[in-house]
Amino acid sequence: MNLDHVFVCGNPALDFAATLRARRSVRFEMFVTPERLGAWYEESGVVDAITPGADGDVEQAKAVREAVYELVTARRLGQEFGEDALAVVNDAARKPAAVPQLTRTGRRTVATPEHALSTVARLAVELLSGPDVPLMKECGNPECTRVYIDRSRGMRRQWCGMDSCGNKIKAAAYRARRKSAPTASAR
Repeated sequence: MNLDHVFVCGNPALDFAATLRARRSVRFEMFVTPERLGAWYEESGVVDAITPGADGDVEQAKAVREAVYELVTARRLGQEFGEDALAVVNDAARKPAAVPQLTRTGRRTVATPEHALSTVARLAVELLSGPDVPLMKECGNPECTRVYIDRSRGMRRQWCGMDSCGNKIKAAAYRARRKSAPTASAR
């Protein structure tokens, strides 16, 4: 079940936080059903397969997602972490995580939604306490609220992704320049 999830942030915890899109304008929620949540876990590579979930799994995932977003924003802005957000992420990270198993054909991770969520929470803990913190940036598109890891040369990346935001901004700037440029007949 491919739902066109976008993975441009450079870390699964950041991609997870980005599943509520356009937080400053018309919000778009990716996790509306247990099936969509499960599809995200699989498409992100957090797990290879997920057992069926329930509505409670979606609500728990949303709570962890919002806590991760709050913590990422605080870290990026050099602010202290909020106690409630810390508690939510740490509680999820304490639960059993998805465990990879060796099979005859390679590695396979089958998990429950709770195990997959714990894995995401642990990834957030590693990110927010690790060396990539100075590389976190928010997308330059005013409508986008994704935070990504900027590993570009000179840290000059401006958008979460060219396909998702960069091309839209560049095309809008081009149209604005064309509209304001004097025409040949006006000379």
